[in-house]
This record gives sequence, C-alpha cells and structure tokens, in this order.
Amino acid sequence: MMPELSDEHDALRALVREFADAEIEPHAAEWDRTHEFPVATVLAMGELGLFGIPFPESVGGGGGDLTGLCVAIEELARVDQSIAITLEAGVGLGANPIHAFGTPEQQQRWLPDLCAGRALGAFGLTEPDAGTDAGGTRTRATQDASSGEWVIDGAKAFITNSGTPITSVVTVTALTGAGEISTILVPAGTTGLEVQPAYRKMGWHASDTHGLTFVECRVPDDHLLGERGRGFAQLLEILDDGRIAIAALAVGVLRRCLDDAVAYAGERHTFGRPIGSNQAVAFRCADMSVALTAARHLVYHAAWLRDHGKPFKTEAATAKLFATEAAIDATRAATQVLGGVGFMDETAVARHYRDAKVLEIGEGTSEVQRLLIARDLGLRV
Repeated sequence: MMPELSDEHDALRALVREFADAEIEPHAAEWDRTHEFPVATVLAMGELGLFGIPFPESVGGGGGDLTGLCVAIEELARVDQSIAITLEAGVGLGANPIHAFGTPEQQQRWLPDLCAGRALGAFGLTEPDAGTDAGGTRTRATQDASSGEWVIDGAKAFITNSGTPITSVVTVTALTGAGEISTILVPAGTTGLEVQPAYRKMGWHASDTHGLTFVECRVPDDHLLGERGRGFAQLLEILDDGRIAIAALAVGVLRRCLDDAVAYAGERHTFGRPIGSNQAVAFRCADMSVALTAARHLVYHAAWLRDHGKPFKTEAATAKLFATEAAIDATRAATQVLGGVGFMDETAVARHYRDAKVLEIGEGTSEVQRLLIARDLGLRV
C-alpha cells in the first residue's frame, strides 16, 4: 500500500523473508550466545544478490536502488539485527564509498567481489577520541617522498566488518595535511595494519566489530579514494544513505516486537482470559503499531527521495531519529508484554532489547540527528 514500493520490491521482500526464516532464524540465538560471525550465511546472502542490490550491473551489482536495500535490511533485522547490520555496513560503508568516489580502476578491483558478497569492506572513521566529532581525527597519512606511498599511523575503534575472514579492504579517514582529511583504501592483510581482538558487546553479538591500529602502514599512492582533502565531505554524503538504511533496520525490529507481542497477548491467559483483553496490554500493542506505520513511511519516503535524486538529508535524519528511538521503545514494550518470558535470553525480544540500543548511536547519534533537523529549521544550534 506504499507508493514508494514496486512489485519488484515486494518480490524482493518475499525472497529475503523466506531466506531469513529458513537460514537465519533457526540459528540466531546460538550465534548470539557464542558471538559467532556466520561466514557461510553471509556468503549465501551474497549468492542471493543482497550485497549488490543498489549498484549498477557494470560493477557486478543488481541494478536496484536504496529502497530495495532497505527492504532487504528490514526483513533481515526482523530475525537478527547482527546479520542486518552486516549487510547494511557491507553495502553502505564498505562498497558505497568505492562506488561513489573510486576511480574506474579502484571500482573494478574491489566492487565485483563486494557486490557479490564474496568479500566485505569496512569504513574506518571512528577513533578512540573522535567519533561523532569526525573533525577530531588523529590518524595521519603522510606521503613518502621517494616512493609516493601513503604511510598511515593511528587507530580506529568500533569498526564493523573489519576483521572477518572475508574482509578485503578498509577505507580509512586520515589527516593528510593541516586540517585536511582524506580517505585511503587499505587492503586487508597490509603490513602495519593490525586488527585488534573482537569487542565483547552488549548486543549485535554475531556482528564483527574490531579496533584497528596502523603503524607505518604503507599503501600505494593510487589507493587515495576521491580527492585529497575531501574525505570529510565524502563521509557525510555516505552517512546520509546509511542513516536511511539504519532506520530500515529499526523498522524490522519494530515489526518483530509487535508481531511477538500480539501473538503472546493472544496466547497467554491469566484470570481466565487472554492478557490481550486487558487494556494496558492492548494499548501497548496499539502504540507499537502506530510507531511501526509511522517509521515505515518515514524510511521509505526518504529512500524514495534519494533514489529519485531529490534532497533527502533532513528526511534521512528524521527517519533515523524516529525509527531508532521507536524501535528501542518497542523492545521495552514487547519485553513487558511477554513478562518473564521476555526476559529470557532465548527469546527474540530479549535479543532485540540488547541489540537495539546501538541503533541511536551508530552512523550519527540521535543528538546529531536533532542537530541536523534543527539547523534545517533555521535554528543556529
């Protein structure tokens, strides 16, 4: 019923839903328990064409759009946020910068494998002392006068998809001059790039996340991505797309919480009747339904604007802010409806409860989204 979605998008949704129910749902709780990154499942997602959805066929993509990617992410997030963020980051932060700013040679080297899901890319932006304040970047890249190579020294933190067995490249932001931030492609396994042990996180246990250190890490001069000194502007452009995709992930969480809460409210009986007949429970479910509908429309409207070449920065921020905060509220509400059952680790709502918090942190905090929206209103914040 949404004008932004086509028959092709609906067919994609059905395909991804079938895959998620058969190949992810039965294993999600175990991956969460063991903190396992499921390489075989990620490769299967590649064979399904998910990593290539928004890219042109000329570089190995599927010729689709951001809306289609959002559909796929939403369906994956419904069963497991870790798998959904692996796709979102692999496309939005791994392949998209190379597609948007890479030379033809860089695109031909990296994109076919990234679009096919045979490899994953990562984006090294956040640092121990510079996350939201990307302008506070301390990692440096200097050019060797004799060889022309870039020599990178510094550290990155919380980098998704950076240490998997199939990670092929990390795009790194670094100071290449005074007040000048550039982006440089660093192939996995490059001497001087050290992948730190995986983090022990509150949620997203099956998502790969590492810190990275660079000690005299050398890459050829042609590994500069885009124009020198334009790295900050490039990452802002990439994050606008990513905010819509993260919001789509939140929509999947909302839907799962609503579905599970409604099902349990109809099955669980107390005092001789279903708990869903109690106004307190029914109203919680009604509120979740309203939030889901609103979030879904905000997300797909923003994606539609982006796909049709229209301004979408504020709409992306609005979608991310509302959808992610609504998803966190929904996990709390669904856990309350399920009661003690919802507090058990093996339930999906318990996993979503732990996983959802980072949604209002990654790819721009809720505070940053409010700042962007306020500025669009003409307020000098």
